[in-house]
Amino acid sequence: MDSKIKIGIIGGSGLDDPKLLKDCKEAAVTTKYGEPSSTLTTGKIGGSEIVILARHGKGHTIYPSGVNFRANIAALKQAGCTHILATTACGSLREEIEPGYLVFPDQFIDFTRKRELTFHDETVVHTPMSEPFCAKLRDLLKGTVKELGFKHCVGGTVIAIEGPRFSTKAESHMFRSWNADIINMTTVPEVTLAREAGICYQSIAMSTDYDCWREGDEPVTWDMIVKIMGQNADNVRKLLLAVIPKIKYDKCSCMENATAIL
Repeated sequence: MDSKIKIGIIGGSGLDDPKLLKDCKEAAVTTKYGEPSSTLTTGKIGGSEIVILARHGKGHTIYPSGVNFRANIAALKQAGCTHILATTACGSLREEIEPGYLVFPDQFIDFTRKRELTFHDETVVHTPMSEPFCAKLRDLLKGTVKELGFKHCVGGTVIAIEGPRFSTKAESHMFRSWNADIINMTTVPEVTLAREAGICYQSIAMSTDYDCWREGDEPVTWDMIVKIMGQNADNVRKLLLAVIPKIKYDKCSCMENATAIL
């Protein structure tokens, strides 16, 4: 147990489960950027202080571009979170990343168009972003997922699209040509805001489909995503329960490059 840390879990589809926690409590909060997507569910995992936030609302009622990403990250920062593990569904743009694989990306491409991307809307601040995800969290996840024996991919590039529609075939092939490995609708600006706030952030992405680039496959549908997530969500829960007790307070470049005071 490290009393200096508090770990935020941003729950993607089906993974905002308060049953993960002991001594569970709910707290409604607000920020200067408005209300977050959900109340904050606080508690403990293995002695570590945890805060769970449902990215799309408790009933999955908020579409991707409707998420108040700034309020979500600000709420977790105000709650004292030093680290964030962000679970998310993703489409695979690579043959070898099969549905059910867990992916821990290390880079992103931003293909969103209309989101509030920064806390610095009143001043000009240029935040370093060459390594957007936390290497130390990723290393812990790498070791833990190997221990658990789950199929996984460490590293890779996630392309974030606006949504809520899925890709056209032309777009899907274009993203592959850009060396993107997976695709989703929520990593940006979540990851960039966490960096501005000085919070160590790492995505835990679950591959649910092959988008629509793979010939002979049915194009991705929401029902397909829900089915695969339901089949594999327990693996993500097991991973969270196993990795969280290993997280220690070890100041790194994520914290040192903070540019926003919240």
